[in-house]
Amino acid sequence: MQSFRTELENPIVEQDIIDLEKKIRLFREGAIHDEKFRSLRLARGIYGQRQPGVQMIRIKLPFGKVTFKQLLKIADVADEYGSGNLHLTTRQDIQMHYVSLDRTPELWDQLEREDVTIREACGNTVRNVTSSPDAGINPEEPFDVSPYAHAFFSYFLRNPICQEMGRKIKFAFSSSEKDTAFSYIHDLGFIPKINEEGERGFKVLFAGGLGAQPFLAHVVYEFLHEDQIIPYAESVLRVFDRYGERSNRNKARLKYLVQKIGLEEVLRLIEEERIANKSKTFKIDRDAVLLPEPAPLIAYEETGLEETLGYQHWLATNVFEQKQQGFYGVYLKVTIGDIRTFKARELVDAIHLYAADEIRVTQNQGLLLKFVRKEALPSLYKQLLAIGFTAAGFDSLADVTTCPGTDTCNLGISNSMSLAATLEDVVYEEYPNLIFNKDIKIKISGCMNSCGQHGLAHIGFHGSSVKANGKVVPAVQVLLGGGTVGNGAGRISEKVIKVPSKRATDVLRTILNDYNAKALPEEVFNSYYDRQGKDYFYQLLKPLADLTNLKDEEYIDWGHEETFQTAIGVGECAGVIIDLVATLLLEGEEKLGWAKASFKSGAWADSIYHSYNVLINTAKAMLLDKGVNSSTQAGVIREFDAHYVLTGELQLEGSFNDLVLQINKNEPTASFAASYLQEAEGFYNELKTKREAALQS
Repeated sequence: MQSFRTELENPIVEQDIIDLEKKIRLFREGAIHDEKFRSLRLARGIYGQRQPGVQMIRIKLPFGKVTFKQLLKIADVADEYGSGNLHLTTRQDIQMHYVSLDRTPELWDQLEREDVTIREACGNTVRNVTSSPDAGINPEEPFDVSPYAHAFFSYFLRNPICQEMGRKIKFAFSSSEKDTAFSYIHDLGFIPKINEEGERGFKVLFAGGLGAQPFLAHVVYEFLHEDQIIPYAESVLRVFDRYGERSNRNKARLKYLVQKIGLEEVLRLIEEERIANKSKTFKIDRDAVLLPEPAPLIAYEETGLEETLGYQHWLATNVFEQKQQGFYGVYLKVTIGDIRTFKARELVDAIHLYAADEIRVTQNQGLLLKFVRKEALPSLYKQLLAIGFTAAGFDSLADVTTCPGTDTCNLGISNSMSLAATLEDVVYEEYPNLIFNKDIKIKISGCMNSCGQHGLAHIGFHGSSVKANGKVVPAVQVLLGGGTVGNGAGRISEKVIKVPSKRATDVLRTILNDYNAKALPEEVFNSYYDRQGKDYFYQLLKPLADLTNLKDEEYIDWGHEETFQTAIGVGECAGVIIDLVATLLLEGEEKLGWAKASFKSGAWADSIYHSYNVLINTAKAMLLDKGVNSSTQAGVIREFDAHYVLTGELQLEGSFNDLVLQINKNEPTASFAASYLQEAEGFYNELKTKREAALQS
């Protein structure tokens, strides 16, 4: 592969991209093990697709914010390096597909020219920090949470404490108690509050998550002062890094650590860790994310569309009045979250005269425009109508959320995107009155991992399979009764029954017909579900699960022509475990260099954490040399004492535990950083020499 030159203004980003290019070259030459390289590229937003030889690139857009110029750049990059399609995700990211690995440094370089990053969009890192898309314009918000989400993004990007955790961490900020960012299913979720003294703070939700086994988050603070949210999150990450599972990735989330050792113990460890934090208090720059300027007032044309049914439906379901008087937010419904690049360009051209230069990606894979003047709405509608962006029913029953499923994902079991589009057609064609119903949400995932958020759906589906007549049949697991309650409370949907995928449309019809017939006046869907009970819906849908009357087309999945086969690959969304002794020792040397560089620049806390990782990596490598593998960093510390220190094989002043855990007994001062670095370097050099001698003997 050919090297390329980058001339970015940010030397840190420039070095990141150069390092990626070098690592790809070393990987191609066989100098970096595949497992190590996979972890490295994932932390740079490069994710292996279901299709061999190409990558999905995930762009990290903090709280979903993208300017017109950035969107145009992303479209250009997707045309140059990808398939000419942009996929909006439930975490407010944008993904590109079918990218050559060798071209990813160039791609990253091009994106960074418009201040767009792919760093830490995947892998065992802090993923994209999400927020309610209407933050800043929501009439019910106590204050704009956008600067707080931005502060989290900035503080933890490239932060040593969260580069190689056991698995991913997700943060979310809701704009109000309606909790439209779903705080209750996040590792840390924040709901804005103002206390009696008029101070800003947040209700804090802890250790929630979806996945194959959903957990509702715990309330750990009813009010945490705004200056304390980043220090608290830093302590959480330090604890998760040390005590979180690293071998069994199915258990490698914060929610499982709480399940394993108990909430009280985890919270105690978090408090114990605070002394080591880089920041004891952190003042958020409230002006870091300013509201965009409205488009200039112009003479708007007479469209003649105001009285049309389409305009009235769009106005009723996709438009809302902002807290800024005279301005409106406009939601754009994007079917299956896909926008072709030429459509993205048409969109910017259509809206730039009428909306502010800030678009937000929404959690249900749509877009939000801001600061549209009331008198501009008809003209905006006309422009959007011409390019196909006026579908009514945003965030309603007709707005189905979905992950890519078997289209591109290694873990997909059955197709989700074609099914989502088909279910939307059913609603529009057969239940047009329900496009106004924003109480019922349909969400679909291609597997049980809930990337499409089926675990919090009122009506959810996830990909599966069943066997009948000696063949494998594509199927969906039907889930009901999930959703947001508000102010940090939520409901996890319940598994009801599994049916062939091609019958999902009849599942929806059966449920909606029953709801229309039997729901009480003004009764919302989950109240109706609770009143009838899970078994009622099992019996209601049971005929659709009958496999004795399958038709030929039911052996073929949505969007396919061939007979269904399960072909699940190795998932990469959580990164991988690297257990090679030589690789770990090599990493230790690299981290030692980082520790020295951080110390030289005066970043004491960063230097200390790099030194900590030198100690852990080196000990883990030496334990593997004895065939001992521990699934947590805390376990590595314990096992190293047992196999090296207590046996007398290695002489230390005290235990390895005492040496390592100086990190949470000391403030991150220059003197401690210096002594800790010296001890880490001595430990690494001694054990590296010991192993080299053993190999030569």
